[in-house]
Amino acid sequence: MPQLWRLRPRREIELNGRKLAVWVLCAAVAGAGEAAAQATGDYATDLGRVYGAYQRLLATKEACDTAAPGTRPANEKAYAAWRTRHGALIGDLQRRVVALICLASKDEKDYAKNIGKYEGSILQERQEYRDTLLSLGAGELEQQCRRWPVFLASPEADFGKAYAAEFETIRKRK
Repeated sequence: MPQLWRLRPRREIELNGRKLAVWVLCAAVAGAGEAAAQATGDYATDLGRVYGAYQRLLATKEACDTAAPGTRPANEKAYAAWRTRHGALIGDLQRRVVALICLASKDEKDYAKNIGKYEGSILQERQEYRDTLLSLGAGELEQQCRRWPVFLASPEADFGKAYAAEFETIRKRK
């Protein structure tokens, strides 16, 4: 049975010679705790890996809100607590993604084009992931959505720990 949090990279977005990994659902592959062991040491790749994990959380919340509305109150509370614990990390990740896009742009016009292109691609991947979750079937997805608050409180969902190696690479760059 596929788990919401078991993923692998599907493709990468090329950004001026740098690659950002984009993620999708994959049954029985590396969980969040194993992702740290896969850190590449490359700033853009590791940033993409962690930012992709955040996008998967958002997609999971969206899928659960849609397919299992009865889980919404518990999931909302758990996600809000997770977001409070990780707010500074998420803000830093978002700032870094925008900065990477800015650095890959030659001027304001190019930046406007690139920000739309890459944010659109990230949103598309998130929607594809959400749709993959929604295709699991109502019963299976609802069971997983009921377990999601436990996952959000687990060490696997602690981005600082689960992605420590990636953050080590990311934080080397100011």
